[in-house]
Amino acid sequence: MNIENENLTKENKNFSDRLRYLRNKKKLSAREMSIALGQNVNYINLIENGKRFPSLQGFFAICEYLEISPSDFFDSETFSSNHIENSKTIETERKKLISFLETLSEEQISSIINAINTFKNKC
Repeated sequence: MNIENENLTKENKNFSDRLRYLRNKKKLSAREMSIALGQNVNYINLIENGKRFPSLQGFFAICEYLEISPSDFFDSETFSSNHIENSKTIETERKKLISFLETLSEEQISSIINAINTFKNKC
């Protein structure tokens, strides 16, 4: 891979990470956002996974939907590498939790759900 392609890949990754962060900040699912933008249900997932890149018109539509300006999309104060790392850590922990839950019996899972519901009701 030449230097130009490496930079392009890094920029695509930055774009994808920013989009994922901003979408999660608004508590939107990728599917929900894709449909709201009038696109295929996988549109945002494809962008976030680096398999697709939006057109300029698509980028402006994304910004409008997220209620941010194009410059805010790239603003380092709006988005920093700390947010990316936090998102990755949370995703890793989520995967660990799911793996752990898959090893439990139905009775154990039921007990955990009851504990979560109790906790939610107290908050």
